[in-house]
Parts: sequence; structure tokens; C-alpha cells
Amino acid sequence: MDVLEGLRELQARRATAAGRLGLVPTMGALHPGHRALLRAARDRCDNVAASLFVNPTQFGAEDDFAGYPRTWDRDLEILAAEGVDFVWAPPMEVMYPEGPVATVDPGQLATVLEGKARPGHFAGVATVVARLFDQVRPDMAFFGQKDWQQTRVIADLVERLEPGIELVVAATVREADGLACSSRNVCLDGQGRRAATALYGGLVRASAAFEGGEEDAEALREMVRTTVASEPLARLEYASVADALDLIELEVAREPVVFSGAVTVGGVHLIDNIVVGPELAREDGTDGTGSGL
Repeated sequence: MDVLEGLRELQARRATAAGRLGLVPTMGALHPGHRALLRAARDRCDNVAASLFVNPTQFGAEDDFAGYPRTWDRDLEILAAEGVDFVWAPPMEVMYPEGPVATVDPGQLATVLEGKARPGHFAGVATVVARLFDQVRPDMAFFGQKDWQQTRVIADLVERLEPGIELVVAATVREADGLACSSRNVCLDGQGRRAATALYGGLVRASAAFEGGEEDAEALREMVRTTVASEPLARLEYASVADALDLIELEVAREPVVFSGAVTVGGVHLIDNIVVGPELAREDGTDGTGSGL
């Protein structure tokens, strides 16, 4: 496995990667969700690349960029074990030679939910993803459903700027208690770790009610709110029942629908979702593919 830090060596290595190249962008602190993405890429591609770069432009004023977990040596061991062919790990001055400034418009999908709660976040995401695509030139790119809104923003980005890239969204990987795997989970203490499952509990409750015939979207949102409110250590930031493709809040719930929310537990920001709809990423382990997601 090659670990590359310069653009010239990346370009030379890319030239030797015959066949389809899959890219798994990461900020490190790898967990089972990342492993699932790497395995999906290995299954579908001739060559697999991963990026390791903690992107400052997607952190807001209240986010702790310096405190984001960095586990470089362990990450490289995981990437090697998963059969990654090369790792793109650029230093800051290579990724942002003009300084870390977000320059890509993330579009209308970035103005709601996480985009509203964390202004500027998706501009940073869109900027770094566009640069990674330009640098690595993958044929396919793999992202996790846990960040559903991010996948929608990137799908729009691909359609506008990189129509030749196929986007693959893999189903959320969860811990035994249902908590979605996240690099931020290591920041939770014991009580916080237990409290963090309240959001998923609320989403399960709402999605089950929908599957049982409840169509009142506000009633479904209230199920999420009341479930999280029962956990004193969890502070709900938002609860959403929206169209899974355009993220517009629904009055009458219908497929494709995404039940999503965000909580803060002990200062740690956590998000989660459940998507219900044909040909979209689902909790049963299937995934959706294509830039039209």
C-alpha cells in the first residue's frame, strides 16, 4: 500500500491504476462504517484509494477542529488490512495552497438540517470533495448513509461538476445498541454513550409508525422529540421527516422519506437517519447507487 503526500506522486500512482478506481474519502479515526465502505469499493472496483485528511473548512466556529480524533498509525493499519492500493494523505499546504477557504457552492440542499444548524459546513465539505475528485480522479466514490444529507449534497455536486463519477451510498453500520458508528463516538463518556442512543430510538419509533400507516409527518417528528426528551443528557437540535431526495419537510409522509435528527450529548454533536424508499440506502444493508441519488 502506497501512502502519498504530494500531487506529482499521486498523479504518477493514479496513472498505474488500470481499470475502475474507487475512492473512499475519510477524515481518519476509522471505524467499522469505514471498513464497510472500503469493502464495497473493493467488491466493485479494480483499484481502491482512500483519503486521509481532516478538513478544516467543514468545521464551524463551535466545532473543535483541533480536538477531532486523529489515529494515523491505526488508520493506516486498517487501510492496509482492507486491501487499499494507495492512500492520499496530503498535508494542509497541498490541499489548500492558498489557505483553508471554502470555495465551492454546495447548493440549495445545504441550507436545511445540518446546513442550518452548522452554517458553512457543507461549503467546506463540497470544497474538499471537489478537490479530492480533481486530484484522485476516481471512477466511483463511496459514502455512508449516516451522513445522508451529505450524500445528497455530493450527488448534486457530482451532477454539476463531475458527471463521470458514480456515487455509491452504503447503509449505516451500527453498534450492538443501535448507535451509528461515528468517529465522534470515542468522545462520549459512559453515560453519554448510553444517552446517545436516544436519537436512534426516536427515529426507529417514527419509522415504525410510518410503516404501520401513520402519515402525519408532524406527529412522526413529535415521536422523535418525545423519545429524545426522555433522555436528560441528550439535547435535541432538530427532528425531521423530509423527502429523501430534495430534503423538503413533509406534511404528509410518503416514500421516499428520510427520518433524521441531530443531538448534542456532552458537547458531542451526533446525527442519524433512517431512509425508507425504493432503491435507496436502507437499514437492511442494501445500498443505493448512481449520481442521481
